[in-house]
Amino acid sequence: MLDDEKIKQLASRQAGIMNHNKMAKSAVILPLIKKGDTLFVLFEKRSLSLNHQPGEICFPGGRIEAGDQNPLEAAIRETCEELGLENKDIEVICPLDIVVSPFNAIIYPFAAFIHSAVKLNYNEVSEVIPIPLEHLLHNPPQVHQLMISLQTNEDFPFHLIPQGHNYPFRKINYPQLFYQYEGTIVWGLTALILTHFLQLLKAE
Repeated sequence: MLDDEKIKQLASRQAGIMNHNKMAKSAVILPLIKKGDTLFVLFEKRSLSLNHQPGEICFPGGRIEAGDQNPLEAAIRETCEELGLENKDIEVICPLDIVVSPFNAIIYPFAAFIHSAVKLNYNEVSEVIPIPLEHLLHNPPQVHQLMISLQTNEDFPFHLIPQGHNYPFRKINYPQLFYQYEGTIVWGLTALILTHFLQLLKAE
């Protein structure tokens, strides 16, 4: 019932992402390292022995576990595990915008400096690839379009919706970005997060 107590409970709630409990949640670090006077964005190449996305270029990070206090803690924990770092080696700059992908996943990204890159000891990572930040800022990505369309099951109740079988289900135009640097290709959600970060820098 919608009594006074229930109204008080509703009034105090914070909005979240609908159906978030059904989505895979992960957190990543967009790592910056400094060599001399040059800043680099550090990418990982996932080990070819992994079952999930072997050989992909990505940021360090991974699934948010039940024991993590928040997404940032998960991002730091995963980054330390993958690169052989300690918490003190990571200086968080800021949270980046949360990504809600059309593939039932939520990603919490954070930008951070890594201060002890010389200690890197990889786990589930075949190599790390530093790309100069200036290069990324001044070389925009290629943009290609990926179309996502809905498909129905045989028992879908078309008789319950306007226009029935002729209902104009929307096709989603999902741009894919491709950064290239000396044979390394950064694309997918990693490229999306990178683009957001670069836009923030350009805006400032």
